[in-house]
Amino acid sequence: MEDVLDLYAQPIDAKRPLVCFDERLCQLIGDVHQPIAPTAKTEEKRGIVKKVDYEYERNGSCNLFAFFAPYLGWRHIKVTQRRTKVDFAHCMKELVDIHFPDAQIIRLVMDNLNTHTISALYQAFTPEEARRIAKKLEIHHTPKHGSW
Repeated sequence: MEDVLDLYAQPIDAKRPLVCFDERLCQLIGDVHQPIAPTAKTEEKRGIVKKVDYEYERNGSCNLFAFFAPYLGWRHIKVTQRRTKVDFAHCMKELVDIHFPDAQIIRLVMDNLNTHTISALYQAFTPEEARRIAKKLEIHHTPKHGSW
C-alpha cells in the first residue's frame, strides 16, 4: 500500500505521467417498451418527465477499460467485447503509442487481475514489440483485497 501512496505523493511530471487503469464488465440492456413522453398537462401537475417501464431485454455484455491520469485531468474509456490478456496488451500499446507517446516512462497503477501482466504483451506482439512497450511501463499494483 505504501508503494501506491508514495507514488501519489510524488510531484507531477509530464515525462513520467501517473496513470490508473481498471476495467469493468457492463451488461447491455434495451427497452422492451418505448418510454412514454408526458403531456404538458401531466408534467405540470406531477412533475413527471416521462414514464419508463422496468422491463428490459438483455443484449449481451461488453467490457470497459478505463485509463485515468488524475493529476493531468485526463481520462479515456475503451470498449471491448472481452477482457483477455490480448485485449489488455492492446490497451497498453495504445497507452504508450497514442496517449503518451512523448513520455519517458508511464507510472501505471492497476489491480492484480490475472490478465494484468507483462507476459500478456508477449502473447499479443512480437518479442521486440512487447519489450519496447514493457520498457515504457513502471507497474505499481494496488494491494490485494484493497480498494481504490
